Amino acid sequence: MLSKPKEAFASFFLFYDIQYIYVLYMEYIMGIVKISDELHEEIRTTSSVMSRSINSQAEFWIKIGRLCEMHPDKTFNDLIQQELMLQRQKEASLNE
Repeated sequence: MLSKPKEAFASFFLFYDIQYIYVLYMEYIMGIVKISDELHEEIRTTSSVMSRSINSQAEFWIKIGRLCEMHPDKTFNDLIQQELMLQRQKEASLNE
């Protein structure tokens, strides 16, 4: 197996097998997070309701879960307001 992403990309053009490309992408670009089939199905269902991709829904839940652990005294709405404020500050500093 290739040890460095640079080598992986250099080798990309040597292999045309789609499974190899997928494995290459998953191992070197995204990483792998193993979840249960039940959780995956819940993410898939919720993502369609919320008009998000499966990955975006999982990322949202991970981020919210992390924030809940970091700020157990805050409500969901408090956390969303905090993140909105931080995002607005980032955007304002980029526009200066």
